Amino acid sequence: MDWLFPAALALTGTMGALMGLWGLWYLLSGLACIRKPLDYGFHPARTRFGILIAARNEELVIGPLINSLLMQDYPQELYDIWVVPNNCTDNTALAAERFGARVLECTVPVKSKGEVLRFAYNRLRGQRYDAWLVFDADNVVDKRFLAEMNNARMAGAMAAQGYRDSKNPYDTALSGCSSIYYWMMDRFHNAGKAGLGLSALIGGTGFMVTQRLLDRLGGWRTETISEDFEITTQTILAGERVAYVPKAVTYDEQPLTWEQSAKQRRRWSSGTLQVAQAYLPAVGQQLGERPRLSVFDLGTTMGLPAYQLAALVGLVCTALTAALQGRTPLQALVLGLAAAFGNIAWAALTATAAAAVVITLEKKWDRRLWKALGTYWLFLLSWLPITAVTFWKRTTVWEEIRHTRTMAPQLPGR
Repeated sequence: MDWLFPAALALTGTMGALMGLWGLWYLLSGLACIRKPLDYGFHPARTRFGILIAARNEELVIGPLINSLLMQDYPQELYDIWVVPNNCTDNTALAAERFGARVLECTVPVKSKGEVLRFAYNRLRGQRYDAWLVFDADNVVDKRFLAEMNNARMAGAMAAQGYRDSKNPYDTALSGCSSIYYWMMDRFHNAGKAGLGLSALIGGTGFMVTQRLLDRLGGWRTETISEDFEITTQTILAGERVAYVPKAVTYDEQPLTWEQSAKQRRRWSSGTLQVAQAYLPAVGQQLGERPRLSVFDLGTTMGLPAYQLAALVGLVCTALTAALQGRTPLQALVLGLAAAFGNIAWAALTATAAAAVVITLEKKWDRRLWKALGTYWLFLLSWLPITAVTFWKRTTVWEEIRHTRTMAPQLPGR
C-alpha cells in the first residue's frame, strides 16, 4: 500500500491545478465587470417582436406577466404576445386569452421547453418578426424591456440577454440563495464577459434572438434540455456573440424548497453535459483552426460540470491524503475530517464573501437576506453531489416546477 499516499497526493495536486486554472479565468473575466456596460444608445421603435411564452400549468401566474408586457413603453402594434400551452391540466390557455395574449396550442408531443419554442417558431416564422423574445410564464417584465432590446438590436446585436432579477428573494432562504446566484451571473459572468467584449450567456428567460441570426443558424434547432445554453453555443460558433443588456430587466420566480432547487439544478447540469457532448468537437475544431477567445471561453463554460465533479473528487482526495498520514485509525479519521472540514470552511468563507460583494454591488442589501447569505455556501456545496449524480444519470425530460407567486416583485427595504 506504499503507493496509495503518493497516488492520492498526485491526484489531489492535479485536481487542484485544474480547478485553479479554471477558477483563475473566471476570476479575471469576472473582474472585467468593473468596466462600464456597453451603451446601446437610444433608437426609434422599429423592431417588430414576437414574444414566446412556453407555459405548463401556469394559470396562477400568467396574468401578471401578460399585464407587464401590455404595459411596455413600446408601441403595441410592434409586438405580439404568444402563449404556448403544453402538457397542461389546468386553464392556462383560457387565462392567457382573458389577459389579452394570443394562444398557440402545442399540438405535438414535447418533452422540453426547447421543443415547445421550436414548434412555436416553426408555426409563426411567416409572421415576419424582426426578433423573438422569450420569457417564462412566472416572470414579470420591467416596462422598458422591449425598448432596451430594440436599442440593442438597432445597435447591431444579433442576440441579447437582459438582467435576470428575482421576483421573490425574501420568501425562503433557498429563494434568496437562488436570487444571489442570478445576481452573481448578472454581475460577474455576463457583465464580466461584456467587459472583455465576449459573449454573455442566454439564461432561459428575458432574452432576444433576431430573425437574421436564426436564418443563419438554420432556424430554431435546439435539441437538448438546455435550449438556452445550446443557442448561446450556436451563436458563438457562428462568429456572433450574445450582447448583455442590463437595462432590460426580468423578474423571475425562484424555487422555495431544496427539492425544487435540486430538480432545477440537475436539469441545468444535464443540459450542460448534453450541449458539451454535442458541441465540444466543434469547439475544439474552431480552436485548432482559428483560435478565438470567445470560443475558449465557451469551452470553459461547458466545463462547469467537470469543475464541480473535480471539486468533489478533490475534496475526497484531500481528506484521504491527510488521513494516510495518521499512524492509527483514530488519527487517520481525525486528520481526514480536519482536512475536509478545513476545505469546506475556506470554501464557505469565500462563497459568503463573494455573495456579500455582489449584494453590495447590485444594491440588494436587506435584512431579509441574512438567512440566504448565511447558507449560500451550502447552496453551492450541494451542487457538487447533484452534478455527480447527473454524470451517472442525466435528466432528459423537463419536469414541472409549480409557480404560485402572483404578486409584484419584492423590492429591498419593503
